[in-house]
Amino acid sequence: MIVLAGTIGAGKSSLTAMLSEHLGSQAFYESIDDNEVLPLFYADPEQYAFLLQIYFLNKRFDSIKKAMQDDNNVLDRSIYEDSLLFHLNADLGRATETEVKVYDELLANMMQELPYAAHKKHPDLLVHIRVSFETMMERIQKRGREYEQLEFDPTLYDYYKELNSRYDQWYEDYNESPKIQIDGDRLNFVDEAAARDEVIRMIDEKILEVQGVPVEAE
Repeated sequence: MIVLAGTIGAGKSSLTAMLSEHLGSQAFYESIDDNEVLPLFYADPEQYAFLLQIYFLNKRFDSIKKAMQDDNNVLDRSIYEDSLLFHLNADLGRATETEVKVYDELLANMMQELPYAAHKKHPDLLVHIRVSFETMMERIQKRGREYEQLEFDPTLYDYYKELNSRYDQWYEDYNESPKIQIDGDRLNFVDEAAARDEVIRMIDEKILEVQGVPVEAE
């Protein structure tokens, strides 16, 4: 099973679709368009940050259990980066100490139960799509979700900037499975076929490496 990670607008959903088609497997997407809590959060982050994260945590736990049932399934964002997202909101004053305590304990319990619920200890590969803040903002603007735009809330600028900056350390610290980082600025696989082919090749080689299969140099 492959899990993707990255900031808003990194291209996770696009790469999930490409990988699942390439591998002939099932794609598991984050609950966004049908998420009734997300617009509430953007309208009032202080009130809804905790509820939103509990919503996502529940959905991610359910998705990863299902994704781990078969080989080569692809998950566009997983439970492994959930803490990064919630603790950013907490650091911005959008969650109380009690909410942080409840969240951390719940996540810890879920992580302990995951190997039993999913019959697998961890993903086989994590793919982190790293993009610059500028690319992130261009993608957010391009996809046009009203509540994500700076015109909707100018304070989102600082939130987005801090969110993007935290992913480098998160990726450095991640040790739940083998991992690979994709430069989403250099390899614009969302719009360019050549970049898409290169990213798929890189991931194929990493999968072979994880499986212990020698990769011949070209």
